[in-house]
Amino acid sequence: MRSSLKPTALVKKFFKSQLALPVCALIVVIIFTAIISAVKLNMNFFKISINDISTDPSTHQFVLYGSIVDIINRSCELIILAVGMTLVVASSRGTDISVGAVCAVAAALLVRLAGASYEAYATPLPLAIIAGIILATACGAFNGLLVAHLRIQAMVATLILYTAGRGIAQLISAREINGVMMPGQILYVRLESFRYIGSFIPGCVVPTPVFIAFVFVLLTSLVLKKTAMGLYIQTVGINPKAGRLVGINSALVIFFTYLFCGFASGIAGTVAASRIYSSDANNIGLNIEMDAILAVALGGNSLGGGKFNLAGSVIGAITIQALTTSLYTIGVPSDQLPVYKAIVVVLIVAAQSEEFKRWRAAYKAKRQALAEASK
Repeated sequence: MRSSLKPTALVKKFFKSQLALPVCALIVVIIFTAIISAVKLNMNFFKISINDISTDPSTHQFVLYGSIVDIINRSCELIILAVGMTLVVASSRGTDISVGAVCAVAAALLVRLAGASYEAYATPLPLAIIAGIILATACGAFNGLLVAHLRIQAMVATLILYTAGRGIAQLISAREINGVMMPGQILYVRLESFRYIGSFIPGCVVPTPVFIAFVFVLLTSLVLKKTAMGLYIQTVGINPKAGRLVGINSALVIFFTYLFCGFASGIAGTVAASRIYSSDANNIGLNIEMDAILAVALGGNSLGGGKFNLAGSVIGAITIQALTTSLYTIGVPSDQLPVYKAIVVVLIVAAQSEEFKRWRAAYKAKRQALAEASK
């Protein structure tokens, strides 16, 4: 008898958990994408193979190939940003809408320092990467200062870098043309080793961004679980006044989350620059802040702050990338994608609202009353 009830109990427990929404959403999107791929492209969505992508017949570069691999690979920058955004939302009950612009700033400084030589880096690549990430972290610290210490509403505070960040990236990317410094130029790094960050390490079949995202999420999760920071973030997000009463420096906790979000943006910008072999201040991280917010919401995390789940945000990021792939497959233009994603955001936020929860509870109570009355 116990064994027959156990699976049912596990199912009920799962649907009551915070991961129920993101897992179900991912399954629905994957099924939809698989059907679209089969009908539109005559492709098996679930097929994974190992292909040789080397252009030199004397060498070989075998890599994993398939729609699922591509979705996971392309979602890595979003996964990194979603983790940073999760902590920001949980602590401050606000969002950081500047993450895309900060990605562009980090990428611009990285490529500017690395240089465009065919023979060697102008600055050693590790130093250039560190410099780009430090600048992005400083941008996060600026946002944290405005939100945590000056108590400016999060969207208004981060709107500053959302607006000015790409201008800063364009100034960093300035290049002399006919004796005149022209900002906003696309700078290139011509060394093949730079591509390893955003593509494949020679001899490895798994995309490098997958390793970067995995290590980033793992280390973040360990820090939050092995230290009191995770508890501090949730406490401040639920009730900052109560947090101060028990000795938690609420302002410092909120400042740390924005600092960390800037750090995450620097890593994501590094991967994005490596993917395209250059820095493009106008397009790197464009509109990715909306996807990061959607990933947090789709991950079952309340946009009102408090309790959070990093695993849910990771699943949400992969779901969004799968949704983006599906929309591209059915022929939706790239400039119309935000419209469909905005609809998803509205539905998720509405489903998380207190009014909807009260309506659902009242409806459930009414059904139970009718069921008891009919007995």
